[in-house]
Amino acid sequence: MLTRLLTEADGDPVAIENATGKGDIVLVCEHASRRVPERLGTLGLTEQALESHIAWDPGALAVAKLLAAKLDAALIYQRFSRLAYDCNRPPEAEAAMPVLSEVYEIPGNRTMTDDERQARVEEIYRPFHDSVARFVSARKAAGRPPILVTMHSFTPVYFGKPRAVEVGILHDADSRLADHMLAVATKGQVAYDIRRNEPYGPADGVTHSLIEYGVLNGLPNVMIEIRNDLIRNDIGQRVMADYLEGLLRKGAVALSAQ
Repeated sequence: MLTRLLTEADGDPVAIENATGKGDIVLVCEHASRRVPERLGTLGLTEQALESHIAWDPGALAVAKLLAAKLDAALIYQRFSRLAYDCNRPPEAEAAMPVLSEVYEIPGNRTMTDDERQARVEEIYRPFHDSVARFVSARKAAGRPPILVTMHSFTPVYFGKPRAVEVGILHDADSRLADHMLAVATKGQVAYDIRRNEPYGPADGVTHSLIEYGVLNGLPNVMIEIRNDLIRNDIGQRVMADYLEGLLRKGAVALSAQ
């Protein structure tokens, strides 16, 4: 019998907000929460570790919610920590339930049984995957094929090395939307150090969601990475949301003119 993971107190593993939004964009935030399912305790980590970037993408959900309001976009996000299951990774990937994240050992992941691992796949990843896939399919069936935008943040210092890039515009095989956004971002006065496929790219295994929900459906898609020191507070989050709203609106207009 498969080991059960989630309790009634944990609630749903996925949340959908503004499902009836009129905008063309669907926002997805896979690393929205640092919350750990009740039965996993602390995964053997300190509170400091569980507050850090290894457990979630600080500020990403806040910016995604602001964008959802500005763009009248639907927003789908994961309600548990990426350490319980990283929904931007397929079940066969080691990084889906990492035993090591940057310099942190994850004891609770190293001691998983096969049944416990499968329970995380079935109770966290599958519901999230199916929710996004169903939502995208429903929009397509209604004659409203969406634009997929996944929202992330990254740490300004990684393995002791500072990162200069402030905003990453990431893509896999389909670079249409990324190309337009980068063209807009680099025209005239540049607000941020913004780069293509940095600080991560397809070779790092970070484009699972883009491929699964965007590329395989023939939909324009992009992954936005924001350096998290820029969105630590409400002011930074609002400034970034304003900036990204402009990039996305102009990028989508250029895309539709192709």
